[in-house]
Order: sequence, then structure tokens, then C-alpha cells
Amino acid sequence: MQLETIIGLEIHIQLSTASKMFCSCSNAGEDLPVNTTVCPICLGHPGTLPTINHQAVELGAKLALALGCKIQLVSEFARKNYFYPDLPKGYQISQFDKPLAKNGQVEIVWLSDKQIVSKQVGIERLHLEEDAAKNFHFQDKTLVDYNRGGTPLAEIVTQPDFRSAEEARVFLQELQKVARYLEVSQADMEKGHLRCDANISLRPLGEVRLYPKTEIKNLNSFKAVEKALKYEQIRQTELWQGGQGPKFSSTRGWSEAKGETTEQRDKEESADYRYFPEPDLPPLVLSEDQVEEWQARLGELPQARSKRFMAEYGLGFAESKIVTDDKMVAEFFEQAVSEGREWLTTLESVTGSKEEIWRNNGRKLVKLIYDWLVSEVFKHLNAAGLSLSESKLTPENFAEFVALVYEGKINSSAAQIILQEMFTTGEDPAWIMKDKDLGMVDNLADLADLVVGIIQTNPEQVSQYQSGKTNLIKYFVGLAMKESNGKANPEILTKLFTDHLSSK
Repeated sequence: MQLETIIGLEIHIQLSTASKMFCSCSNAGEDLPVNTTVCPICLGHPGTLPTINHQAVELGAKLALALGCKIQLVSEFARKNYFYPDLPKGYQISQFDKPLAKNGQVEIVWLSDKQIVSKQVGIERLHLEEDAAKNFHFQDKTLVDYNRGGTPLAEIVTQPDFRSAEEARVFLQELQKVARYLEVSQADMEKGHLRCDANISLRPLGEVRLYPKTEIKNLNSFKAVEKALKYEQIRQTELWQGGQGPKFSSTRGWSEAKGETTEQRDKEESADYRYFPEPDLPPLVLSEDQVEEWQARLGELPQARSKRFMAEYGLGFAESKIVTDDKMVAEFFEQAVSEGREWLTTLESVTGSKEEIWRNNGRKLVKLIYDWLVSEVFKHLNAAGLSLSESKLTPENFAEFVALVYEGKINSSAAQIILQEMFTTGEDPAWIMKDKDLGMVDNLADLADLVVGIIQTNPEQVSQYQSGKTNLIKYFVGLAMKESNGKANPEILTKLFTDHLSSK
């Protein structure tokens, strides 16, 4: 029997607001001593009344719009009733039948077996709710930190449109980028800012009805999501092939240590939570003008920027993805390219209009900026444990640095030294080059004397070269580079050695 995998995701994203969802307590509680950012409202004391955090509404709406959802001008909060120690009220304030947004669609694009593939993913809904507190389990007891209780969440429910674990992972990574671009959340899975439950079921290929699903919990990384889904796909396939496909929906936990899912309980349905409208909160009413304003302020999203970088700068898909995954890196790269483009027009060696100059020389400049940024700047950032925004590099002085390389004023060794100094001190690259005497020596007379001297002191290698071992040209150039302390222009040296050796 040929089976088809059906996957849907339920994702919680912690919103980066100043205060909690329904009270004025700080939303930075998880970084503070336990149980210090709490109040009677988020602790559920009798007689207290919640109020809606409108910053959370804005952030949730912007995320929904970026996912192609339709904002509901009237939405309502409801009580989701269940008992657990991390929920002091005995219920969670969420949204049920009237969510903030519905009916979205997102395109995901990725490389699979070196081929660019894409897929449309439906978004069923995005709604707002408050988070529960955090349990800490010890050998003989469980303690609760209520700092997190009441922090605002956006829950995103996808349609069951994924057909592989890889597709689910790609979607989550794209969602994380979107949330960070919009600055609605840090969306860090390891810190719990982005949490995912994955629902998976199988069905005979060609059927359209859905079979009982398994919800997988405890997924705290993209790799965990992919590995858990792959494991569950194999487990359920074996059940189907044995004639014992799942008969009811269930919940399973993922054990990273064991690399397997373990059964927890039967899965609850919405009726089990006894939803009813939150009596202490009025309906959330928005206007068309407000929604249009939020839409206008979304800015360029990561996938659109990636496509534009490919079209405008000639980057490949993988290259474009690397520089657009992080919004700060993308803006740094583009500003450096812009600075470099202006610099190109000042060169005496190029002619034509600005557009012609860029068309004839831009690709080389962009490649240099990309290569030095991704290989060398990233290396320094990783070693120092810094982000690009925390470093002393600026797009302006980085573009000036690349211009020195482009014009051949410094060689690769000198460039490494200059970049290290820039990263440490933030100094201007031209000043560092002059101060440390790292400029390329390309005076023909000086280099000719150097070449003649090396030829005279290496007669054996000269004889071998003239006997046909022309690869020895690298040996001669290497000697000259060493004698010049790496400052000689290797291209000029190669030509001078070739001319002198051929004339002897």
C-alpha cells in the first residue's frame, strides 16, 4: 500500500511587547528572578479585571498580514478551561471561534537535491492568547515560575498541507525570519519564543479524507521537528502495513535522547476545553484604516528581498538566502553595495554612464563584497560571539575596504590584516593600510630589480624553468613575495618573471 504523509503545524510565537497580554507586568520576566514580574491579574486573584494589550494586537496583526491572512475587524476572546499548576486562574484567555485573522497563504522556497522547489502553505488562523507559567521539574517536586504566565502569544495554525518533514522545517525557518524581520518576536526556539506542536497522520495515496492524527510535543529546535516527524512517519507506516493504523488521535512527546516519540495521552478536542466568551473583555474591534496602516508598514519581507537580490545583484539562490536570512546582514550588504556603486563612478579607469559602469563592473564588486562578508566578516563575528550590529564595522568602511581589494592596492594577506584591525578598532581601512605600510608595491622599476636579483641567485631553477618546467613561475613569485614582505603585486611579478626568463 502506498501511503501519503499529512502534516499540519500549531505554532506559538511569543510577542515582543513591553508588558503582558492582559496586565501591566513586564514581559521580560523570564530574564528576571523567578516570580518577580507578577500581579493579582496574571495570578488570577478574585475580583481582578484584564485589559487587552494593544501593542500585542498590532504585532499579531502585522504577523498575520505577512502570512497573507485576512484580519477580522471584530474578534473575541474566550476562556479555555483546563486545570494545571501553571495556570492559576484555572483557564487560559485565548480566542476560539472569532480569531484575529484567518485564511492566509505563504509560499516557501528551498533547495532540495540542488533544485529550487516551492510550495504554497495555507494558514487556517492566527489568534492571540496568554501564555501559561513555567514548570521546573526536580526529582521529588515541581516548582512554578509565574513570570511567564500571561505573556502574549500569537498562535498560528496551518492547514495540513505539508507532505514531508523537510517541508515543515522549511516553513518554520521561514516563519522565524518573517517574525524577526517584522520585529514582532525574537522567535528563538531554544529559548521558547517559538514553540511548535506537529500533527501527523498517514492515508492511502489518492484518498482525500483525513485519518486520526498524532500530535508531537516537546519540539525545541528545527532539527527536532524534522527528526520527530520522520520517526513518526516510519512508526505509523509500520502500523498501517501491519493492518493496525491509528484508530484515534493521540499526543506523543519527543525524546531527543532516545530519538523517538513516546505516548502521552489521547488528544483533547475543543469540546474538552468548554470554551465560552470571556465575560471580562469586550470584543476587539478594528478599523479598515488601521489594518491598511499596518499593511503599509510591513516593509520588505525576507523572501521578497531574497528574490530582489538575485535579480538586482546576480546572487545565486543559496547566496541570496545567506545574506537575507538576517535582516541586519541584508541591510549591511545592500548598503555596502550602494557605497561601492558610488565609488565605482569615481574611478578614472572606467567610462560611460552610471548605469553602464555598473553593468560592466558591478558583478565583480558585488562578488568581492559577498565573499569577504560571508567568509571573513562572519568568521570574525563567530569568533567574537557578536552580531553584525554589535561589531565596529560599518557598511561605509567595509565598502572602502573592498574598494582597496578591487583596485589591487592591497593583496590578500594585507587585506586579512586590515580587516582584523578594522574589526578590533573600527579604524578607516586606508589609514590602517598607510599606518602599517601594507600597500601593494607595483612600481615597475623596483619590482624589476627584485626579479633580476632572484633570477641571478637561483640559476638551477632558472635552468629547469627554461627546460620546460614552467610551473616554477610560482616558485619565483613566491620568493619575490617573501622578500617584499608580501607587498609586491603578484600579477606584475608573474609578468616580469615570465618576460625575463623567456628572454634569457
